[in-house]
Amino acid sequence: MIVRNSLRTCRWTTNPRHNEAVPGTAPPRPTWWPHFTSTVRSTALTARLGRALGIAFGVCFLTGLLSYTQYLSWGWLPKPAAPAWGYRLSQGVHVATGVASIPLILVKLWSVYPNTFRWPPARSVSRVLQLISVLLLVSATLVQLVTGFLNLLDWRPFRWDFVVVHYALAYVVIGSVLLHVAIKLPDIRYGLGTRLAEADVLSEIPWDENPASHSNAGPQPAPVTPGLSRRGVLIATGAGIGLVVITSVGQTLTPLEPLGLLAVRQPSKGPQGVPVGRTAAEAGVIDAATDPDWQLEVRGPSAFVLGLDEVETLATHRARLPIAAGQGWSAAGDWRGIRLLDLVERAGGDAGSRVLVRSLATGGITKTELAGPQLAAALLATHLNGERLDLDHGYPLRLVGPNRAELFDTKWLGSIEVRR
Repeated sequence: MIVRNSLRTCRWTTNPRHNEAVPGTAPPRPTWWPHFTSTVRSTALTARLGRALGIAFGVCFLTGLLSYTQYLSWGWLPKPAAPAWGYRLSQGVHVATGVASIPLILVKLWSVYPNTFRWPPARSVSRVLQLISVLLLVSATLVQLVTGFLNLLDWRPFRWDFVVVHYALAYVVIGSVLLHVAIKLPDIRYGLGTRLAEADVLSEIPWDENPASHSNAGPQPAPVTPGLSRRGVLIATGAGIGLVVITSVGQTLTPLEPLGLLAVRQPSKGPQGVPVGRTAAEAGVIDAATDPDWQLEVRGPSAFVLGLDEVETLATHRARLPIAAGQGWSAAGDWRGIRLLDLVERAGGDAGSRVLVRSLATGGITKTELAGPQLAAALLATHLNGERLDLDHGYPLRLVGPNRAELFDTKWLGSIEVRR
């Protein structure tokens, strides 16, 4: 029996005469064409799964937009420094909902895939357009979720710029979702208003767009098929999603770290109790960073140079700040160092200046620009959690700022340039 997922399709009834094809409405279905006998799938089940998925996608999209502002360099869009944990929260939620969406969309696809095999497959233009919209939605969503998950693992086998493509594809996914909702709105309203135990989709009648050719008996109690009920599917899906989230969110919520079986990085396992995004060896900076003659060059109207001893002497400011990565992991640390604004003012700048911070590293992001609130709040750290910075954390000097992506907290500093 083919599963129907539409208000305008025939409904299962206990009267066999209602389950006979209406002559002339559609060609006979070939015996080799797939058919489905499960009584679990229904419009009511699919609508509830779709509502949960829509909420997850909406949260993912909005938090993703917040994350992307970290990559923008528009002068008219100053990046706020408060709350200090803002990026940690938004990116943690973004990654958690993205990971939760993976099992959720798999169950959602399971609930609707028999619709792909309605007979005849291209009965009308509207049917063809509906299939095209679904194909766009499914393909864009799967690419977005799969590449996003691979990025969490720091594995990028694709050759494109992940951030740019991930950002652009988010609009394609959301646009496809809105188009799909517009097309299926009658079914969605019907499904959400129907009890899970009511059957509205079972029939072997060839699919037909004319409701007059089918029974109008309305939803009836569903026959029982051994296995999970529709409510059981929702409960199992929720439990599975909860398990995935709890075992992965420990990389953001420190109290849940012991449960972080799926967490890519865990705070306590990093040097000095803070994870490392990029090691000194990966950055090719070991020799330059450990050179005893290292100096920090500060360029500006009143340029000057600081050596290691002077940096140590000036490092008296303390702050507890989190660092948070785009992969979702984060950790708070007790930092000690020099207020960046103090050096900017010494070089002839002020709180209204734009400051370019450069790293000794080679490859990757080796510089970042600060202005406005984040310039005023930024710290040039020399110590972490009471100890001199570990080499992988940016020894001899690194940038730490509130409400910033860890990618832009430049490590192994070599120079600072003050711009008006």
